[in-house]
Amino acid sequence: MTLIFDAAEPTTIPVQDSDGLFPVNRIFCIGKNYADHVREMGSDPSDTPPCVFMKPTGCLVVGDGDLPYPSATEDLHYEGELVVALSKGGKDLDRAAVEDAIFGYAAGLDMTRRDVQAGLKERRLPWDMAKSFDGCAAISAIKPKAEAGNPHATNLKLSVNGDVRQNDTTAKMIWPVVDALVHLSTLIELKPGDLLFTGTPEGVGQVVRGDRMDLVIADVAELSVTLK
Repeated sequence: MTLIFDAAEPTTIPVQDSDGLFPVNRIFCIGKNYADHVREMGSDPSDTPPCVFMKPTGCLVVGDGDLPYPSATEDLHYEGELVVALSKGGKDLDRAAVEDAIFGYAAGLDMTRRDVQAGLKERRLPWDMAKSFDGCAAISAIKPKAEAGNPHATNLKLSVNGDVRQNDTTAKMIWPVVDALVHLSTLIELKPGDLLFTGTPEGVGQVVRGDRMDLVIADVAELSVTLK
């Protein structure tokens, strides 16, 4: 048997200070993982279980540069996030197994068609087309965990055209990295190459063509992209 057309090239991410490439398997995301962001979106964080959704691997934009402005929206929002990369997997993992599975961390942007999301929420429909589109996520090079300081309590700062919009600590996560991955492993078997976007703090907002977004996660990574 032969393929009827060429298979897509695998998505890979550079590893900081290395010639190695991280092969991406799947992209998971947690929504509503910072209480202040949950409130700014009009929800009650005490009533919010972890909200897990996915993004298509092929729509990931790797590294600094241009980010395409998507179709079908007039209200595109940025969400700066800490990203976790796994080099091992498993199901129903305990905390020690999760720690062992983590390869490293990166800075990521979860782009959202907010007007599309609002319409889907009103109709009680899945968010897929609000979160999953061409260029729906961007990511920096990955920093191995041994070199990443303490990503569980570090500063996350996002600026738009030099104006700081998000400035908070990852210590405020409702579901910290390890807890989130333990929970996710009860829902699905984690695999090497999986990424987890861990949610965004308050301060999300609209961006338009020509805007530059600079995301800095202290001791982890930096990412700079411009909407085109």
